[in-house]
Amino acid sequence: MFDPVPPAAPPLRAGSPGSPARQRSASGAGRSGGPPGWPQGVPPPGERGWDHRASAWLLDHCPPDYRLYPAWRRHPVALGWLTVRHLDAQLGAMRSAYREVRVDLLDDIGPEGVAQVLADLEVEGVRLLSTRRAAGLLLDALRGLEFVPKL
Repeated sequence: MFDPVPPAAPPLRAGSPGSPARQRSASGAGRSGGPPGWPQGVPPPGERGWDHRASAWLLDHCPPDYRLYPAWRRHPVALGWLTVRHLDAQLGAMRSAYREVRVDLLDDIGPEGVAQVLADLEVEGVRLLSTRRAAGLLLDALRGLEFVPKL
């Protein structure tokens, strides 16, 4: 469950050395500001202050204590990298819980409770997959990669 179906990932093109992502054009960006799965509320690379909004979005998807570490605000690529790993760990926990809930909780909450927990785990798994994709797109953009739309 929640195994990511390998979507047709948007093709990425490496940026030229030394050119930060914030100086890139937004060409190829969709209506939401980026490729499919780009997080809402985060402007595409090239817009003024996009990296600050991206960092805020990434911090919103990490534990609150992550805001205490100044290096992650100074180095958004590190924050994106860490956020992707955090979301991967959450997906792993959801997959494990989905596999084990019937055995571990059936005696405690009964079949109806197990069915409800399974349904909630499915919804949370879908949400996490979407968030993980968005975090991965932000990390790619922070690294200077550009979205190249397919024709």
